[in-house]
Amino acid sequence: MATNAADSAHREVTIERIANGAFAAVNSRGGRLTFGTGNGTDFTPTELLLAAIGGCTAIDVDILTTRRAEPESFEIRVDANKVRDDGGSRLTDIEVTFLISFPGGEAGDAARAILPDAVKKSHDRLCTVGRTVELGTPITPRVA
Repeated sequence: MATNAADSAHREVTIERIANGAFAAVNSRGGRLTFGTGNGTDFTPTELLLAAIGGCTAIDVDILTTRRAEPESFEIRVDANKVRDDGGSRLTDIEVTFLISFPGGEAGDAARAILPDAVKKSHDRLCTVGRTVELGTPITPRVA
């Protein structure tokens, strides 16, 4: 029986090598996402990180705003600069842009009114991915 990610505080994915420069991330529920080095159309790990930041905040903002109205359009763009310096390769200047519109009328007005607060709550407290990146969590490499 597959477990729901919300059932436990522990999170895990397994990375499998498919071919030279091609990999798959597999979760405990059987989901599979392929990625690679950027030679094909698959996402790179850096793009997956940006997608995780955008996706996490998208879920938060969607939940909070759609209680009032369904959006007419909902897009989040995540931009960053990749640098290589004395600290190694990393991203800087990560920016998340919310391009969301709601219909006219009272419900749309209510959703528009709460949008800035929903974005702030996601950024400051709710989005696990964004909070982890901003706070900086150590990573422990281990060879088993």
